[in-house]
Amino acid sequence: MLPKDLIDLMRNLNVFPVVISTHDGDDLHITFITWVYPSDERTLRIALSSDSKTAQNIRKNGKVAIQVFAPDRALSCYGSAREVKERIEGISFPVSVFEVEITSVENALFPGATITGIIPFAHTGNVLKMTELDAKVLDAMKS
Repeated sequence: MLPKDLIDLMRNLNVFPVVISTHDGDDLHITFITWVYPSDERTLRIALSSDSKTAQNIRKNGKVAIQVFAPDRALSCYGSAREVKERIEGISFPVSVFEVEITSVENALFPGATITGIIPFAHTGNVLKMTELDAKVLDAMKS
């Protein structure tokens, strides 16, 4: 299960960077995403570009691993995902929402190490448009 303080941290940020791994049956695919929202201690909602390799792989077999970095922890979350919203309305390109049911969580830190914060992340380009996009996606992930 995800710790309550981590859930609170993830809910309080507009974007929360994580690394996600999927599998298409032959090859692994790993990517960096920022649209992640914890519904509860066993469920994450993620939003992805609808035609991304990650979205395609989830539709194919649903297996995911998500690496979460936060103060004092690095957690590997394993589970299965399914598409819950094919497209978020009001966004100019196709974005889908997926729900990840977490089946296990492992501490990925080695002894004598700690994480001092979340992955540093900042929008580049038109920050106002990206902030508006993030808000629309977050609203869709919460519903």
